[in-house]
Amino acid sequence: MAKPTVALVYQAVQALYHDPDPAGKERASVWLGELQRSMYAWELADQLLQLKQDVESCYFAAQTMKMKIQMSFFELPPETHIALRDSLLSHIQSLKDLSPIIVTQLALAIADLALQMASWKGCVHTLIEKYSNDVSSMTFLIEILTVLPEEVHSRSLRIGANRRTEIIEDLAYYSSTVVTLLMTCVEKSGSNEKMLIKVFRCLGSWFNLGVLDSNFMANNQLLMVLFQVLQRDETSTNLHEAASDCVCSALYAIENVDTHMPLALQLFQGVLTLETAYHMAVAREDLDKVLNYCRIFTELCETFLETTVRSPGQGMGDLRTLELLLICAGHPQYEVVEISFNFWYRLGENLYKTNDPALHGIFRPYIQRLLHGLARHCQLDPDHEGIPEDTDDFGEFRMRVSDLVKDVIFLVGSMECFSQLYSTLKEGNPPWEVTEAVLFIMAAIAKSVDPENNPTLTEVLEQVVLLPETVHIAVRYTSIELVGEMSEVVDRNPRFLDPVLNYLMKGLREKTLASVAAKAIHNICSVCRDHMAQHFQGLLDIARALDSFALTTEAAVGLLKGTALVLARLPLEKIAECLSDLCAVQVMALKKLLSQDPRNGKAADPTVMSYVAIWLLYRYDDLGWLHTNPIVENGQTHPCQKVIQEIWPVLSETLNTHQADNRIVERCCRCLRFAVRCVGKGSASLLQPLVTQMVSVYQVYPHSCFLYLGSILVDEYGMEEGCRQGLLDMLQALCMPTFQLLEQTNGLRNHPDTVDDLFRLATRFVQRSPITLLSSGIIVHIIQCAIAATTLDHRDANCSVMKFVRDLIHTGVSNDHEDDFELRKQLIGQAMGQHGQQLVTQLMHTCCFCLPPYTLPDVAEVLWEIMVFDRPTFCRWLENALKGLPKETSGGAVTVTHKQLTDFHKQVTR
Repeated sequence: MAKPTVALVYQAVQALYHDPDPAGKERASVWLGELQRSMYAWELADQLLQLKQDVESCYFAAQTMKMKIQMSFFELPPETHIALRDSLLSHIQSLKDLSPIIVTQLALAIADLALQMASWKGCVHTLIEKYSNDVSSMTFLIEILTVLPEEVHSRSLRIGANRRTEIIEDLAYYSSTVVTLLMTCVEKSGSNEKMLIKVFRCLGSWFNLGVLDSNFMANNQLLMVLFQVLQRDETSTNLHEAASDCVCSALYAIENVDTHMPLALQLFQGVLTLETAYHMAVAREDLDKVLNYCRIFTELCETFLETTVRSPGQGMGDLRTLELLLICAGHPQYEVVEISFNFWYRLGENLYKTNDPALHGIFRPYIQRLLHGLARHCQLDPDHEGIPEDTDDFGEFRMRVSDLVKDVIFLVGSMECFSQLYSTLKEGNPPWEVTEAVLFIMAAIAKSVDPENNPTLTEVLEQVVLLPETVHIAVRYTSIELVGEMSEVVDRNPRFLDPVLNYLMKGLREKTLASVAAKAIHNICSVCRDHMAQHFQGLLDIARALDSFALTTEAAVGLLKGTALVLARLPLEKIAECLSDLCAVQVMALKKLLSQDPRNGKAADPTVMSYVAIWLLYRYDDLGWLHTNPIVENGQTHPCQKVIQEIWPVLSETLNTHQADNRIVERCCRCLRFAVRCVGKGSASLLQPLVTQMVSVYQVYPHSCFLYLGSILVDEYGMEEGCRQGLLDMLQALCMPTFQLLEQTNGLRNHPDTVDDLFRLATRFVQRSPITLLSSGIIVHIIQCAIAATTLDHRDANCSVMKFVRDLIHTGVSNDHEDDFELRKQLIGQAMGQHGQQLVTQLMHTCCFCLPPYTLPDVAEVLWEIMVFDRPTFCRWLENALKGLPKETSGGAVTVTHKQLTDFHKQVTR
């Protein structure tokens, strides 16, 4: 773009905020985004800040400055850095009263500049010395000191480990000066709430960085002020939240308690003084403060968890910390107890690992009280109508309760807890909402109770299936869930199978209970497969009438999975016929939909398309070619083979008719994938027509699922001599449109699924027929694509790329006594000779500048294979790659020393 005038930029900002036409706003946004990426942005942002015309233009300019410093600092020559710093400090001082969001943006810009500008030594000292005596400057000074520690670990800056270490040491050196400044602010401002909030935010930021001296902080007045604010009943909501955040940051910072003992003791004692304040907040029904106190109590328990388990009841292992959390669990609002869940998970995990019965005995009463509180929190409102909702906030809370109960129940004893819960129903006459909550908790632990010779379990099952239809619908819903969870009991006591199925069938016929009943039937089918074989005809009838039940898609899937599991237990000669029956209804429905004339509008209707998609996904692939897995002896024809041949024409027609619809094509491919997996080599007759159709559709609509399906075909047939050339032709035909797609601007980033599936396909070829692939002309293009794709920070795509490269090189390393090993080694050697240096250089670059840390082990695997294949050459390649890395940032900081590079090279190659 040509350099615009300030007036034009101002006009665009006004359009962005005030143009009534959305299209005008969008045009302004695109143009301003382009401006921010240009070199002109530096000068124009500076000019806008000098003009101070209004909040919008100043905010845009401040944000632009921050973005440029974060992302494009390299654009500025070093001699301009000091002028930029002075300009930004001048702007923040002149604009400090215009708007807090502008001050924050400029503070971030100054902080990011300080972190990258190596020549700005002791920036904290400089700023405090310059502005601390001016009361009017204190607001923006504290804002800079707040965001500075927060930006140290910002990934967008990429300042490097050396510079980061230097900065952290510098900030640690001046940390006491900052705390003293904050305390002075508190003393001077008195009860100025806004200043206190800023001070606490700033202190929390320095705690989070982990640079504050524990001994200094333990004796600092600021800590006392924090707890005084939290103890005062009249403290405002905003100030209370800021103080709570700060205490939580402090507790998190001292998680390694033994190295922070003086501060740990002060924080421990300080938090214990807040119990009275918590009760006062409860009395005043101030939920915000209650939640803050619970956050603090939970963070206290998390910090001292190991101490509490190591020495319960002694010193800072004082069990009053658990009492605080149980007091919170008694609050009527479930959001309060939910805050503490992570601590209870961690406590359960710690105690499970120690496996000390005496220690378990100490904590058992606390867990019992917790479970009692959770059961109460799970109660629905007495005036609740209908079934429990799974998807609202309360439904999600109950799911988390169920997970937590399963994790800590071992401390109480599953059977003991189950029996106690049942006795509350058996001996009393509780209201329906209490009954439902108790049944819900019982369902959570039912599977962990030993079903062998257990009269309580059989009695519960017997009573539940006798529940009258007049009880509250929510009680019936949860009782059905419980029955589903007790499928092991049914399996051990087959006399219950008929009454249980009758009970579940009643639920299946009712609109609100159908889905939960279907899920329970699926559970029964999964566990009681042998006993259910006699009921297969009934399951088949249900499957045929599936659309007459008010089922969610997931529930319908469950029923079909269950039916398929039982089907696999039938005699081999019956499976083909029954599977054909099971599929016939779906095939007919699909044929009917496919036969509709597109011109009448129905075929184009999105709801009809969705219907087709549901048929395909849930009536075939999740029906489970994997679930229908009968035992087939050598030489026998797989019973599913005939059925797959019958449904292929309708799937093929669906692929052709809806080839533009990615969702439907994906479901077709998933269905075919399971079909191929199910019958293996028995699907050979489909291979040629399937591949022909895949390639034909892919040329027009490059759906990545075809690449994935191709990988399944290679996996199944790649070792068959007669299939290799055909599969290679398929790979080449699929690669051409794929490369065209990925070579577009941002093609790799915009199509990670295609990258993932392409390299899955290539990896399968390497595993099944490496010589075929390595001898072909396409391998050069695949390797080049892989090298380019190593920069992609998409988890699955990057993993597939790295696995392909690793497995490719490994074929030249692994002497598996095959006749073709020497040829493989020779071909890999040729490929590495051509691409090895480029690959190693790219991998080192991506590790430093592109990839998140979790991907690095995969990169290490690749480098390891290269080194094992040819160590001397790899050492040379690695040395060249390291020499090519930048040694200094644009801000003048040393990113890596020669010694560090040498040491790294030695560590990798030794």
